[in-house]
Amino acid sequence: MKLKQIKTWVTVPPTGIGGSFWVIVKLTTDNGIEGIGECYGIPVSGDIACRMVTDTFERFIEGEDPRNIETMFRRVYSAGFTQRPDVSMMGVFSGIEIAIWDILGKANGQPVYNLIGGRFHDRLRTYTYLYPKNLGPDGRAEESAPDVYHDGDAAAERALEYIDMGFTAIKQDPAGPYSFQGGRELSLQELSRSEYNVKCMREAVGDRADILVGTHGQMTTSSAIRLAKRLEPYDPLWFEEPCPPDQMDAIGAVAAATSLPVATGERLTTKIEFHQALKAGVSILQPDVGRSGGIWETKKIAVIAELFNAQIAPHIYCGPIAHAAATHVAFSLPNFLILETIHTEFHDAILKQSLSWDHGFMIAPTEPGLGIELNEEVLEAHPYETGGRLHLEMCQTPLDSANNRIIAEIE
Repeated sequence: MKLKQIKTWVTVPPTGIGGSFWVIVKLTTDNGIEGIGECYGIPVSGDIACRMVTDTFERFIEGEDPRNIETMFRRVYSAGFTQRPDVSMMGVFSGIEIAIWDILGKANGQPVYNLIGGRFHDRLRTYTYLYPKNLGPDGRAEESAPDVYHDGDAAAERALEYIDMGFTAIKQDPAGPYSFQGGRELSLQELSRSEYNVKCMREAVGDRADILVGTHGQMTTSSAIRLAKRLEPYDPLWFEEPCPPDQMDAIGAVAAATSLPVATGERLTTKIEFHQALKAGVSILQPDVGRSGGIWETKKIAVIAELFNAQIAPHIYCGPIAHAAATHVAFSLPNFLILETIHTEFHDAILKQSLSWDHGFMIAPTEPGLGIELNEEVLEAHPYETGGRLHLEMCQTPLDSANNRIIAEIE
């Protein structure tokens, strides 16, 4: 059995939830077995990302036995005389590698989790980001919709609606926006608003749900510590990515200064960078399987985390294929904590067969491979325009600690 062909799509989710586009991969073997994968967050236009995926397949993967995961990883990891973590190339490889595991599962008649250690959990606890209830076709909240990001009372009301769906954990980022400049000092108003948001949510949900605080790496060390101290009374499950991802010592300093567990990982790739996070004092890792190096590399990351008594909470801000891959990895992990989940009509529509979610928990798939089937017609009906938006983008305006007027203009 050899890997023979590749096909890629860039599809645009109508609401923008999960990113402005998704890069989907389908591989076919010489004996006709197909596997699907998804690349996360490649920081170029979607059409260029697809060309990168195709070039990498043709250069390093085509004609290879799909069982030779280590060989293919080392080829791509070392591409162009790099041999170091490269977030773009690992995003490319991750999507290809996920599709390979789908093929291996189908070839062996087993769910992927049975090929990487077996099923450790009967079901997986999930959480959701706090999304506005009413979104327009451009992904923005309708003008009449409450601002669940900056209005603590609206955030609390929306959190209760998610609890009614079965979720027992809700994530919120009340600071924002995320500037390209790196770490900055939050204003007093931003600190107070963030504290009020979390306070309102805690008062509303009590001990019925955990609160997860995301901050997307926007603060200086001192600002992150100031915010953490304000949030400690409300007992969040974690304080996520308090400083920029290239400032791991700073993230470690925050971890040492607060009682809140510090989490990070959505912008890291391969075991090397996650090992650095563990050594810095991070206790919850958040690899995104569509960027971290794929299923096998993410499994290695989790094994290393066991040595630090740390837990894994896979990050998901993408389409349903990377979500399915993360689910299989999570089912095999003794140190799994919780899985991010996104529910939209479009996430369901691009699959003819999807994984089962039941009142806050993922149910273990039993079908071979990833256990999902792609609806190619829906993908092709939502194409990406050449040179459009990136998967995710940052604010291109420098911000300071008295930035409320600037933020109002941006938003």
